[in-house]
Amino acid sequence: MGFLTDAYDMFVINLVVPMLGIVYFDGKMPTSSNELLKSMTPIGTLLGQIIFGFMADKLGRKRMYGVELIIIIIATLASAMTGDTKRGIGIIPLLAFWRLILGFGIGGDYPTSAVITSEFATSNRRGLMIAAVFAMQGIGILLGATVALLTILFFKSSIENDPFMLDYVWRIIIGVGCIPALGALYFRITLPESPRYTADVEGNHEEAIRNIKNIMEKTKEKVQPRYQNQQKRTPNTWKNFRVHFGKLKHFKVLFGCSVCWFLLDIAFYGLTLNQSMVLDVVVNKIKKSPYETTWDQVKGNLIIAFLGSVPGYWFTVFLVEKMGRIKIQLMGFGLLTIIFITLSVAYHQITSRPALFLIIYGAGQFFFNFGPNATTFILPAEVFPTRWRSTCHGLAAASGKLGAIIASASFPSIAGDKNENLRPLIGSLSIIMALGFCFTFLIPEPCGRTLEEISADYDDGDDSNEEGVSDIREEQNIPVTERIRMNNSSFIIEQS
Repeated sequence: MGFLTDAYDMFVINLVVPMLGIVYFDGKMPTSSNELLKSMTPIGTLLGQIIFGFMADKLGRKRMYGVELIIIIIATLASAMTGDTKRGIGIIPLLAFWRLILGFGIGGDYPTSAVITSEFATSNRRGLMIAAVFAMQGIGILLGATVALLTILFFKSSIENDPFMLDYVWRIIIGVGCIPALGALYFRITLPESPRYTADVEGNHEEAIRNIKNIMEKTKEKVQPRYQNQQKRTPNTWKNFRVHFGKLKHFKVLFGCSVCWFLLDIAFYGLTLNQSMVLDVVVNKIKKSPYETTWDQVKGNLIIAFLGSVPGYWFTVFLVEKMGRIKIQLMGFGLLTIIFITLSVAYHQITSRPALFLIIYGAGQFFFNFGPNATTFILPAEVFPTRWRSTCHGLAAASGKLGAIIASASFPSIAGDKNENLRPLIGSLSIIMALGFCFTFLIPEPCGRTLEEISADYDDGDDSNEEGVSDIREEQNIPVTERIRMNNSSFIIEQS
């Protein structure tokens, strides 16, 4: 529900901007205001990802989980109630400020949700569970388009009589984003601390076992956890972080996750945050009324979300454990390269046929989400040690948002007022996707392996004494068993 809220709030601005243009700018919002509104949320998100990622490793997952949702709720309500002024600051700077605060809360949700899901999941369902959390982004995008469509339909006669009635519409659309956030808040606040964090970072093995027992009892599982060879935890200090990631074999994993997410978000956010602008190429060939213009743009967004975005997310959920993360990411980057080349080379032929354009563009959205948009979120939650898992996920996610900021701030001006440069812009995305394909090879495949096994593959054991997993493969013959090994301490959870 948190990620549904994140996506709804982040991407709904794409639907709201055309309405703001009609109400406050006599038809079309200036490019500078458009870029400001669409870039402020990614900027806030970048800051939130870094800060919450670091704090969740220093203070614990539980202490930070729920704080970001409170920030989102406050900023969403404030955005919906923002008004224009006769003197002083106008509505665009005010709305941009609250979008910045909103982005900070959304950014905090990335590392905390991903890492909590990863650390509570069993190895054979971990990718599926993280992907299912992220797939709610697609539901959020679809919900945003649906709410916009229904609201516009409800106000149809009012808008036709008075286009300024769209001022009610955009506020309702934004305000609805609070509802799912309020529904998720209680569950986040009452969630127990991750047993992996409790043992590996806090060094409290008994508390970790109590958390495991409580969780298993609630899910009707029989569990007999025990621990052995308890040793002092390794602190997650900045010095240890620099020593660990100062080594090439460790750094290349963090670099690979970060640069792939950066390249992906240039294309994904550049297109998704400006989807109404892209659709304008095919749906607004003739001059239409304000109602017809907004209706066509929202309808096009809904079609693409329903046929492309949402199915892509759920293909990842159902196939991520069978295909693996790396294969899905390589497939997505590769096919997106081909799709963008096709759109660029045959641009005029495709855009002259709206149905064909929607099919090809929708296919691109499908392979974003059955591809790198999902896997770049999953992989950083799996391939790093427990004590830095949230920090590293936050850094990788922030790299992605840097790409989103570049895209959201530059796409409208590069495309031009009449979208005359959209063709070369789409062509350039094919090069970016090809680079993402190449950098994917820096990341190890974590599918089907415990988090501790993954860390052990590139652990020297000399800089931080991590994860104590030297004999983990010797015990793999025990059936239906999940082992959690941290800091040379062994937790064996035997399930019926």
